[in-house]
Amino acid sequence: MKIVESGTKGFERELKKIKNRGDYSNDSIEDTVRTIIKKVKKEGDRAVIRFTKKFDGIDLSPDGYAIERKDIIKGAKKASSGLVSDLKFAANRIRKFHKNQLEKSWKVSEPGITLGQIITPIAKVGIYAPGGKATYPSSVLMNAIPAQVAGVEKIFLATPTPNGKISPTILAAAEIAGVDKIFPIGGAQSIAAMAYGTKTVEKVDKIVGPGNVYVAEAKRQLYGVVGIDMVAGPSEILILADKDSRVDFIAADLISQAEHDENAYPMLVTDSIELAKEVKKELARQANRQARGEMIIRSIKNNCIAFIVKDMKEGVELANIVASEHLEIMTKNPNRELKGIVNAGAVFVGSYTPEAVGDYAAGPNHVLPTGGSARFFSPLGVYDFLKRTSLISFNKESLAKVGRQVISIAEDEGLSGHAEAVRKRL
Repeated sequence: MKIVESGTKGFERELKKIKNRGDYSNDSIEDTVRTIIKKVKKEGDRAVIRFTKKFDGIDLSPDGYAIERKDIIKGAKKASSGLVSDLKFAANRIRKFHKNQLEKSWKVSEPGITLGQIITPIAKVGIYAPGGKATYPSSVLMNAIPAQVAGVEKIFLATPTPNGKISPTILAAAEIAGVDKIFPIGGAQSIAAMAYGTKTVEKVDKIVGPGNVYVAEAKRQLYGVVGIDMVAGPSEILILADKDSRVDFIAADLISQAEHDENAYPMLVTDSIELAKEVKKELARQANRQARGEMIIRSIKNNCIAFIVKDMKEGVELANIVASEHLEIMTKNPNRELKGIVNAGAVFVGSYTPEAVGDYAAGPNHVLPTGGSARFFSPLGVYDFLKRTSLISFNKESLAKVGRQVISIAEDEGLSGHAEAVRKRL
């Protein structure tokens, strides 16, 4: 773990790198994804089958490879009963939280005028759950449940199966979350298939969920053909701590992000260099005891950094600049620091609120903006699966009250047809 102090060139240099981490542009990846998208658009299932064989080593049936709802239910029965119970517990908390995000249609009236907003759910949604280095039933719950709460008519899941078999826990999560059909495909080809539709894969209106760089790039390139939630990058955490914070807790939570992949960003901001040095030692001790120890160590070497600030005021300012996916506040008075936070995907307040609880069972969504995009993106929610349609109604008398102004502005813009459309009615 690098340690850099405020006011030094090293501090500014490392902060600049962190601020630019959201630039995922890569010509090679962009070109590869563009080729995959073109092939899937033109050839449909034939291209999907060919790319799945190439990248995952899996032979899909040309007669159809979708896993129907009845087979989801059947396969879910093979999952551990204890784990299924835990998934249901988490799902209930996720569902309860997200019901608070539901929106209602509304109207306001004045003489001769009715204005309002019509709220309707998106019809068909495709969700993506990673499945390369690990399986993530929690991602199925987090993506599908808000869609289910919103009233989405059809929910489809795409997830890669590198070993050729789909995990029973994924099937169990899909059953719990109301997934209608599963496509055992991953990568850019799965995003293209859901965006354009194939004989097997139904065309959807929006695609949500995190994936690798190829999935993220495919979503970026297909935005406009289909709706997307966000372009997600590597997982990240920033921990705001002071001299009173628990070193072992900090190290454990940095590791919880480092174990996602070698490109993750585990970050610490503290006003105590002594604490940072102790955390560095503790990271080495704990990393060696983890099942994914080698990956954790690579991630820590690549991106783990401690920023030493003058005080907590500067720490909060730095946290807002970084705008991290996960922000933990472990200071002596965390609610004081919380008041200054404006940029973060999710904030975890207090030493006994580890980021891991948010990943699984707290209730709020774990699909969060990364790469600094918490400055303008929000966590995935029910609102991502709702459409808002404006409602406008005037009678002849009320049109006359605004008609002169409409005609004036339209003519100033050189749009005489707009002006005439109003003038005729008056």
